[in-house]
Amino acid sequence: MDNQTAKDQLDTVIRKARVHFYKPIQIAEILHRDRIEKDIDLGDLETYRTPSRKWRDEISLRFIGRISTSSARYQDDLFNANATPPTVLSQLAKINRDSNGAVEAYIYTALRNRLSQMSSGLSIVLQSDNNSFTLRNFIDSFTRDPGLSRSVDKIFEIVVYALFSTLLEVLDVKIGVRIDNINNTVLSEFSDFTEKVLGLSEDTPELYQAAKVYRVGVTNAADRGLDMWANFGVAIQIKHISLTPTTIKDISNAISADRIIIVCKESEKDVLVSVLKQFGSASRIQSVITEDELEEWYEKALRGQSSELIGSKILQKLANEIKVEFPSTTSEFDNFFKERGYDHLSSVDF
Repeated sequence: MDNQTAKDQLDTVIRKARVHFYKPIQIAEILHRDRIEKDIDLGDLETYRTPSRKWRDEISLRFIGRISTSSARYQDDLFNANATPPTVLSQLAKINRDSNGAVEAYIYTALRNRLSQMSSGLSIVLQSDNNSFTLRNFIDSFTRDPGLSRSVDKIFEIVVYALFSTLLEVLDVKIGVRIDNINNTVLSEFSDFTEKVLGLSEDTPELYQAAKVYRVGVTNAADRGLDMWANFGVAIQIKHISLTPTTIKDISNAISADRIIIVCKESEKDVLVSVLKQFGSASRIQSVITEDELEEWYEKALRGQSSELIGSKILQKLANEIKVEFPSTTSEFDNFFKERGYDHLSSVDF
């Protein structure tokens, strides 16, 4: 295999990677291990298939603050013929050794650039106020950038969370559980269960708490996972990408909740409802919220009658969630490049 073909396949993995960059990081760490430790055989996938996940996780924790929780099968797609199989990795490793780590530096430079693009989204929020922030422009700033368009679902998720959590807080919504029959013999016999699991007893037969939504935060779109859940019994699936019958079936099958809220683009709503009816899952869908409705709610929150109470809270939550999702700074990358010696390379291209 020639150098250009190997580079082209690496570039494809980088281009397709979502913002957390798990697969490119794993490639970089395989190449780093080969260059420094020289204890793996790149022609033998089993010498690094599983260990390389740990090497990747150490780096992703440092820069992203989280690790991949995708299925092993999905993670192993990295080694498919259309990605970076052993033949491609072997060629990249040769280039990497001959250049003292240029391929590693190339990958991490791409990661740094990707995260700096995400930080521009944070800047938009921090520099905005109730009068200047518009949801459409904010989302479009990500969809216009080819490097960020595959990660727009994550931003869309943050947008939904900021709105939902703020409104529940401002509305002071409470949810509760109650034992109707406190004289029940089952209650007497299982009083320890009700106290430990429900927080209820004969003396405290009902309990109320603030209604909240939570971001799962560890799912990957390819894993069809749950995006958000609420302590009042609904699961929330957020899809900004185009939906297909297969995607919709996956949504239905992947979530066991009896009540599901789906957030999607206006253009996807009809096909979503139609296909869910075919799968017999429509009864589980509590509601479908469109991006247009989100825009309307954001407009009310930022510039409506209650904007002074709601607007700044939403913008603060947006900023906080972006910081949590993408925590790395330029100084962290500078230190890392010095540690690895990448800063001495005359070029990180190859």
